[in-house]
Amino acid sequence: MNSAIIVAAGRSQRMGTNTDKAFLNLGPKPVVAWSLLAFEECHEIDRIILVVRKDQALAAKTLSQMFGISKLQTVVAGGANRQDSVLNGIKELDPETRYVSIHDGARPCVRPELIEATLRCAKRNGTGIAASRVWDTVKYVERGTTVDHTVDRSKLWTVQTPQTFNLTLLTKAYADVKKKKASVTDDASAVELLGESVRLVEWMHPNIKITTADDLPLAMAALNIS
Repeated sequence: MNSAIIVAAGRSQRMGTNTDKAFLNLGPKPVVAWSLLAFEECHEIDRIILVVRKDQALAAKTLSQMFGISKLQTVVAGGANRQDSVLNGIKELDPETRYVSIHDGARPCVRPELIEATLRCAKRNGTGIAASRVWDTVKYVERGTTVDHTVDRSKLWTVQTPQTFNLTLLTKAYADVKKKKASVTDDASAVELLGESVRLVEWMHPNIKITTADDLPLAMAALNIS
């Protein structure tokens, strides 16, 4: 079985006080609904776990019913940070789950084809991480605004979500994170800390993360919302 954990429990600090970006309107649907629908439409995904802020649990269930998310298994309250929210989702996975795809609900431009590509990679290699090459020139700054040197961009990638894993590997990786009392900003970092290889899946299409209000029109353009 292949399951998905959509994480939408962030505090949205850069969006402004009392704003939950997952439930902001993006054209005709809330931000998180676009991700839910992409996973609903992906034939390779069997179950979905949605992780939201505790005070948004009822709204999340109502939204899922409104948009016909039949694969939704449960809505879970998030933790103190992202890795805790992911772990809360992992605890609710169906026991038959072999592969899990973890996605940030704030990335509404995800497509079923990308989800499937990360799953194929994970089935071959244990991991499959959506990523893009860095095309801009990158400068390293030690302090202030003075350039120290230019970084070789040919070896640089930006990673996104979905990030898909063999569940046994990911569970082992997060157990190691807990043992080391480490903090990770994405799930691939947990696997890296374990010393295991992480495989990237190149994706050339926009996969914007909604972080500030300025990202909303960019996402609308990427989704062809008029």
